[in-house]
This record gives sequence, structure tokens and C-alpha cells, in this order.
Amino acid sequence: MDKSAWLTTTFEEQRPRLTAVATRMLGSKTEADDALQEAWIRFNRSDTSGVESLGAWLTTIVSRVCLNALQSRRTRSSDPLDADLAATAEDETELNPEHEVLLADSVGFGAVDRARQPHPDRARRVRAARHVRRSL
Repeated sequence: MDKSAWLTTTFEEQRPRLTAVATRMLGSKTEADDALQEAWIRFNRSDTSGVESLGAWLTTIVSRVCLNALQSRRTRSSDPLDADLAATAEDETELNPEHEVLLADSVGFGAVDRARQPHPDRARRVRAARHVRRSL
């Protein structure tokens, strides 16, 4: 088996776990996929001959890519939405009991309560780091 095929096979064996870690850290499947692509590029370019545990090494790479993404998300400036439009959207979801009942039925009350509470990026990073440590 040539090196390229070996790298691909090794990465694909680890992909489900790495995807789970990245999704938990970033909170988005799309961003997790982007993080895995970046990790693949780093893995493909690196000399891994001295690495004893490729699973742990890949987890470290994915974690660092995710932390970089979270850091850039926090520092990235974005154009604010129109204040009237944002206020209207918030008012509609908060004051619409039908919407909350449908949401609660579809995902459960615990998830609704957690979704309504803001989670700062730092808290998300702490939870993700704890999960990464437990999964190793």
C-alpha cells in the first residue's frame, strides 16, 4: 500500500470520531466538516513516522483547528443586522407560543431550555476540551 492510500485509510477510520469532536466543539456540522478538511490537509503534509498514536495525534490536530476557528469567530467582525429586523425576529419567536410548543415537541423541553440560554464561546471551548480529554 502506498503512502497516500495508507494516509487516506487511516484518516477515514478516524473520521467518525473526529467529526463528533469537531461538531461538539464548533456546534455546527458544516464548520466541523471544514475543520476536518483542514486537519486532512495538515495530516497529508506532515511527517507522521514518529507518531505513536495517530488517533490521538489527529484528535489534537482537529482540536487545534477547532479552537482556531472559535478564536477567529470571536474576533471576526460582521455587519450587524438591521436593528428593526432583528428585533422583529426576536419578538416573533419569543411571543409566539405555537412556535415554542412545536419546537418543544420536536426536540424536547431540555433542549429548548438549553437553546434559550446563551453559551459564550469560552464555555463551549471548555466543554469541548473536557469531552476531548474523556474520549482519548
